Amino acid sequence: MMMNDATLRKIDLNLLLAFSVLMQERNVSRAAERLLLGQPGLSAALRRLRETLDDELFVRVGRGLQPTPRALSIAPAIEDALSGIERAIRPQADFDPGSWQGEFRIGMCDNLESAFFGPLAARLLQLSPGARLIGIASEKRDAARRLDEGGFDFSVSVHDEPASWHIRAPLFNQASICIYDEAQLKLKAPLSLEDFADVAHVTVSFEGNASTSIDTALSRTGHVRRVVATVPRFSALPTALRAMPAISIVPESIGRCMAQLHGLTISAPPLSLPADPVTMLYRRVDQADGRARWFRRLFLDVAGEALVASGCRVSISRAAA
Repeated sequence: MMMNDATLRKIDLNLLLAFSVLMQERNVSRAAERLLLGQPGLSAALRRLRETLDDELFVRVGRGLQPTPRALSIAPAIEDALSGIERAIRPQADFDPGSWQGEFRIGMCDNLESAFFGPLAARLLQLSPGARLIGIASEKRDAARRLDEGGFDFSVSVHDEPASWHIRAPLFNQASICIYDEAQLKLKAPLSLEDFADVAHVTVSFEGNASTSIDTALSRTGHVRRVVATVPRFSALPTALRAMPAISIVPESIGRCMAQLHGLTISAPPLSLPADPVTMLYRRVDQADGRARWFRRLFLDVAGEALVASGCRVSISRAAA
């Protein structure tokens, strides 16, 4: 049943609180003391209650108050209503990851997933053994939509300008590095600009585009690179590079992971390339939620440690916490 707004507008919530305390104390002095009011103030409140409810409500008997039948009939409902309001506005209890059971969902593109998902899952297993971590493949073009649909708690990517109901928090600026199999390419790091331009390149493009901002930067030096293959995901790169004398330019976080896991060589690019601003995108309504905030902070801790362990010379911003 819908509330009658017109009826509720006639009464002040404080009057109902005064009624409840008077019912419990049956004494004006004690009720006024509990309500932090003077007796004249409580008497004025009682007068307004009587006018609003068109009933005497309380009759003085000796030194106490006797509730009328009308007061007795409405007292349980008013007490329930006040208890419900108190529960609704009570401060949230701190989130307890150790006892919580449910899912944490994170959206990441595969290069960041390779760097952070494993350590995040391991830490979550330690701190919240009843939880399950769900990784969602996410590209920056669909991150906002997936977030609004409840696809994940937050997205980690290079995000576009957010909507007003989202928060985009900076994490770190991700540089690019060269990666290759030294046994195939027979070149020592660091690569020269001539070596970089002369050798074959393997690129990563979800849409199959071979030309990137790297080509634009290289053209400014008067060079053109030779792209011999394009793969849709970073996970295909290591086997491709182990099979041919070629290099690839990848984000530093995944490049260092690939080098450690597959015995590949890394080198700083011999030309200036802009760093990509990796950010966390989450819903504004989740900013103060205890569970969501704990998960964001956990990711910041794990990602920061993973970057240090891999040798990346960047630090995680705590703005998302």
